[in-house]
This record gives sequence, structure tokens and C-alpha cells, in this order.
Amino acid sequence: MSPGVDALTLGQAWEARAARFLTARGIRIIARGYRCRLGEIDLVGVDGNVLVIIEVRARGRGGTAIETVSFRKQRRIIKATRHFLMRNPKWFSRRIRFDVVAIDRIDSGKPEIQWVRNAFDAA
Repeated sequence: MSPGVDALTLGQAWEARAARFLTARGIRIIARGYRCRLGEIDLVGVDGNVLVIIEVRARGRGGTAIETVSFRKQRRIIKATRHFLMRNPKWFSRRIRFDVVAIDRIDSGKPEIQWVRNAFDAA
């Protein structure tokens, strides 16, 4: 991490990059950084008639970003999604998909972005 750049600022920058990546692939981003006491959702998008809940994970060396989306993290995202739907009932009737955008090698000059559709479900 660069001096003077905190983790939140860096995280928001990677989320913005993920949003651009997804937008270029047809996802319409409708919310960013949704937070409630139950958890948080990095990005919320729409893909056709599907509401897409997107977790963005970025990692440098040592492992992959996708493996950092633990079962506990998934449960928190699902709880935050329920809260989001209570606050935004117009999206309630949509099918929901949970995706992950994993960005590896962020400490290199060429980060690798992987989009995992249906990374987990609410079952």
C-alpha cells in the first residue's frame, strides 16, 4: 500500500475499477458501497432481469482473491442483501445472483481480474 493511502480508499478504488469492468460487459451498476449493521454490499447491478450482488476482492501476493470470500463473508453479504431489498422493494421480485470480482496481483503492474458469476447462493 502506498504511504498516505488507507485501506478504505484503496478498496474503493478497486471497487470503482470492478464497476468499470462490469459496466463494459453489460452490467448496469445501481448502487455502490451499500452498508447496514448486518453487512455490506460492494456493488449492486442489473443484468437483464437479474439483480446482481457483487463482492469485490483484491489481493497482492500469497493466494487468490476469490478464496478470501469465506462462508462467513457470504452470510454477511446475504443478510445485507435482505436489508437492501427491504429498503428497495422495487427490486424484490427480481431473481438474485451473487457474483465475485476477484482482482489478483494488485501489487504488480498488471492486475488480473476474474469475474465469477453465481459464486455462491443464498441457500
